[in-house]
Amino acid sequence: MDEIESLRFRGSGLTLAADGAGPAGGPVILFLHGSGQTRQSWRRALAEAAARGYRGIALDLRGHGDSDWSPDGRYGLPLFAADLREVIAQLPRPPVLVGASLGGLVSILVCGELPAPASALVLVDIAPRVEERGAREVIAFMDSAPDGFASLEEAADAVSAYLPHRERPRDTRGLQRNLRLRNGRWYWHWDPAFMQMGRDAGAKHRFDGPNPFEQPARSLRLPTLLLRGGRSQIVSEASVREFHEWVPHAEYIDIAGAHHMVAGDANDAFNDAVFGFIDRQGGAA
Repeated sequence: MDEIESLRFRGSGLTLAADGAGPAGGPVILFLHGSGQTRQSWRRALAEAAARGYRGIALDLRGHGDSDWSPDGRYGLPLFAADLREVIAQLPRPPVLVGASLGGLVSILVCGELPAPASALVLVDIAPRVEERGAREVIAFMDSAPDGFASLEEAADAVSAYLPHRERPRDTRGLQRNLRLRNGRWYWHWDPAFMQMGRDAGAKHRFDGPNPFEQPARSLRLPTLLLRGGRSQIVSEASVREFHEWVPHAEYIDIAGAHHMVAGDANDAFNDAVFGFIDRQGGAA
């Protein structure tokens, strides 16, 4: 893989961290992670992008990884969307956006604007209609260790309990990319204040109310791919049907056996689907 470059972008009032790989003049693919994740979740996708001649950039969203935390402790989709617009404006050309979970929802909001600031959109196991059960499971896991972990082994046990379909790694040192040691305990690498965003969503019963993503989704005009993990509890078949009603031109690929974290569960199938789609757009040049 090409050497990974540490990058910094100007967000909306703060600084965002990113990794870059691949030729500087290549078509840009901007990878956006999900809630509680970091840019590290895209390491293999970044390597694949660089190997194919693309300029891959994996961004830490605000409050995550090495990006700045919101100074007022506030997190919401409009703030994430404002950051994304700022980052895109600093790129040499409109990028392909590859957004998982939270990153995908933010991408829908931004790409629903006309003209869209991106050349194509890939949604990784996320759709405008999110299944409540799956969303609550994600929130519960993220909220389950407010006091951190005594060791990397303890953190690995927590991950294995949440993702029982994955083999528990024998070497837990890789978890250090997503944890930070403070006062002798390991904490997930995100701002604890970010969790209020998920709690507010549940408290206001947004799953049963008007869908704030419907109009942006109906406004999508750029090439779009919806990629679903076949065993996902976040995106259901009903969610997919609704998405196709709103975005009839979108392509759809179901990756059998994969759960919500598709890139980690089935990396080869993920790469085939995503880069096959991008190649069909002429490299999104």
